[in-house]
Amino acid sequence: MGTWILLLLLNLALYDTAVVSGENQVLLSGGSHPKRSKRAWLWNQMHVREGIIADEPYLIGKLKTNTSNPYARFILMGEYANTLFTVNSVTGDVFVTGELDREKKDKYEMKALLIDGRANVTLEEASAFVITVIDANDNAPVFVHKVFNASVPEMSAMRTSVTEVKAVDADDPTVRGHAQIEYQIIKGQENFYINDKGVIFTSVSNLDREKQSTYHLIVAAKDSPGLMGGLSGTASVIITVTDINDNYPIFKEKLFTFNVPENTRLSGEVGKLQVEDIDEPQNRKTKFSFVGGRFEDTFSIASNAITNQGILGLKKPLDFENIQQYRFNVEATDPTINIHGVPKMKSSTEVIINVLDVDEPPVFSKPYYHFEVKENLPNTVIGFVSAKDPDAANRNIRYLIRKSDTDHITVLPSGSIVSRKPLDREASAWQNLTIAAQELDSKNNPIEGKESLTRVYVKVLDENDNAPEFAEPYEARVCENAAPGTVIINISAIDPDETTPGTRFSYILASKDSNFTVQDNHDNTAKVIVKYGGLSREEAKFHHIFINISDGGNPAQTSINTLTIGVCTCDENGEFTFCEVAAKQVGVSVKALVAIFVCILTILVITLLLILRQRYRKDVNILGKNVAEIHEQLVTYDEEGGGEMDTTSYDVSVLNSVRRNVMTPRMEMAPGPCLYAKVKKPARNGDMGVMIEVKKDEADNDGDMLPYDTLHIFGYEGSESIVESLSSLESGSSDSDIDYDVLNDWGPRFKMLADLYGLDHNDLFEY
Repeated sequence: MGTWILLLLLNLALYDTAVVSGENQVLLSGGSHPKRSKRAWLWNQMHVREGIIADEPYLIGKLKTNTSNPYARFILMGEYANTLFTVNSVTGDVFVTGELDREKKDKYEMKALLIDGRANVTLEEASAFVITVIDANDNAPVFVHKVFNASVPEMSAMRTSVTEVKAVDADDPTVRGHAQIEYQIIKGQENFYINDKGVIFTSVSNLDREKQSTYHLIVAAKDSPGLMGGLSGTASVIITVTDINDNYPIFKEKLFTFNVPENTRLSGEVGKLQVEDIDEPQNRKTKFSFVGGRFEDTFSIASNAITNQGILGLKKPLDFENIQQYRFNVEATDPTINIHGVPKMKSSTEVIINVLDVDEPPVFSKPYYHFEVKENLPNTVIGFVSAKDPDAANRNIRYLIRKSDTDHITVLPSGSIVSRKPLDREASAWQNLTIAAQELDSKNNPIEGKESLTRVYVKVLDENDNAPEFAEPYEARVCENAAPGTVIINISAIDPDETTPGTRFSYILASKDSNFTVQDNHDNTAKVIVKYGGLSREEAKFHHIFINISDGGNPAQTSINTLTIGVCTCDENGEFTFCEVAAKQVGVSVKALVAIFVCILTILVITLLLILRQRYRKDVNILGKNVAEIHEQLVTYDEEGGGEMDTTSYDVSVLNSVRRNVMTPRMEMAPGPCLYAKVKKPARNGDMGVMIEVKKDEADNDGDMLPYDTLHIFGYEGSESIVESLSSLESGSSDSDIDYDVLNDWGPRFKMLADLYGLDHNDLFEY
């Protein structure tokens, strides 16, 4: 009980200035007076310190009222009411039952209610008040980062700002010292210091990255400076010293010697001069120079900061036959270093370059060649290429093409470039060649490996050899009954030839008797205009006009282009309502028309010759065949039946044609020897069989005619025929009694028939 009283007295003593009718008291005014409808708060806050740990609830304030009702009772409402905060309903004492943390919650909004405990009615309406948690210094400063990274250039002046560190304290900043922070460096203070705002500065001016590039500091932040019981936290600061250009390059050798073949290409590497510069690559600004300018027209030196090297390059070709060795001195320095107290320095070395003899391939007089030639000129010399042997042997050279865009150009062994066929600029305006020069030995044979290549660029100059034509396949439409002067369409032209700003196309109608006219706009375009009017769809739905387009060149080229104009029905506003689609017309030049006509005429002539030749061969074959050929070929099957007696459909025109084709009447022909035995004619007159026999007899006894006895006519078949039906429709019936297996014994000429109809021996065992 004594502990509870002590805590209460301590809590009340802190806020003695807030006393209004007692400390931490909330006074409820009011009562049962009928005219009293207003009550007032004399104090509406209570205060309690955070972090108090008690064995039992402790008093933090008191609720009071000026009512005299002996049955008045206090009720506490709000967040954490009757859990974390409780009230004695009779005395109005307010207690805390647990530990409070201001950093989690610093205020609690509560309500106090006064009721009549006996009648259970409200004596005073609920009144709000706040319980405020008073801060205690229970949180140490915490840095926003565990590790801070910073950098500072080497050789920086004293008091150069490096970085800023920051710590935060969760305690109440309004309470003296609780959230006030001071900083200090507890490790690494030899070269750096920190102010009260957490900014770190350099305390020296001789930081050298080449000696030490990183510093590790430990920084502390402490609250409640100057007071007892302050809390603190620490963090690490890593400071990197960045490089500046403060070191001069120094050659590692006093003499550099290189052996270089004389065929080293221009801009090729000759050697490397190694220097030492301890600065980082981005701060190495080494400059190399030739002492006295000696041989600087032959060699160059480029600095490589990454590798700390000077790269010797070749500016002029080496020639062993003229100079076998070069000796010169080179200096290295860094002109960008300008640091107070650091003297200017230069480093020098000697360079010897020994030129090695090489049997070199031919060398062209130019790195590449450029020529111009007019198109359409055959057998024209375009230009010349020239190469020579750079060695003392001075061998002969032969030229040939290694690669070409066309086979129209060739190169002679002497180096002359000639066009064998006319070039067409419209097909290709440039022709690119790769020409090789080969060294020849004493027998004029090419020496292996002694070949050089060069590029030749041939520009084909334009000649006005193409006629202009429509820029596009135009589709023109016009309203019927259009008035004279109505513009139908604007047309333009294109020319495959090279056009200049002065090129002008002219447009005229090829036919004057037209209902249309063409008006040149003098800007390479033209208008097609209705000339007379009176157009009607009933007369013609389409009109075709032919327009001559000339390019005005020298010589001028002209083409005839067809423009199809469709006549359309239009509404009263002149808008097209119905138009038929016509096939698109494409402009055709005069040369193209001539070529088309020649092709058509050629096709007609060839066709006529083929027809005449076919007729000639037919006549010769018919009259020139021997009897054996006709004998084998004249086999005619006009009709086959299944044994019917009907003969009305028999066509005897073939038999009659024999008599009509006889050159000499039979009564004028002398009787010849009988080639075949006579057959006795049947007695039945009118029978088809009798007619056939008569015809056969006439053929047998006609010695001057071809042997028509091979003409087989199966026109009479039926049940009365001895051979019955000759039809093959039922020859495959399974009921046939004919044994086709005998075909296997007739030899190889009947093998196919035997395979088709004969009995296979494997079939005997199929079942």
